[in-house]
Amino acid sequence: MELTVWGIITALIVGLIIGALARLVVPGRQDMPIWLHMLIGVGAALLGTVIARVSGFADTKGFDWRELLLQIVLAAVAVALVAGVGRRRGVTHR
Repeated sequence: MELTVWGIITALIVGLIIGALARLVVPGRQDMPIWLHMLIGVGAALLGTVIARVSGFADTKGFDWRELLLQIVLAAVAVALVAGVGRRRGVTHR
């Protein structure tokens, strides 16, 4: 795998989009700033790519929908976990 500047830029853009999609997929209100969703999206995009490459389904011709779905699921799980941790810390809303 060759790491290029365009590859890094593409990964960041895809990660930002995945973070926004994760915010939409997770039900309920998340008391998190949008930048945290985007950061989680970038991490989920990178982790999803690594898992897809190790599993052997990242090297398909055309657009790989399975890899994208894996990235969105990872981001949604991470957003739900982070949002749930914030609620359990005793934050009260009056």
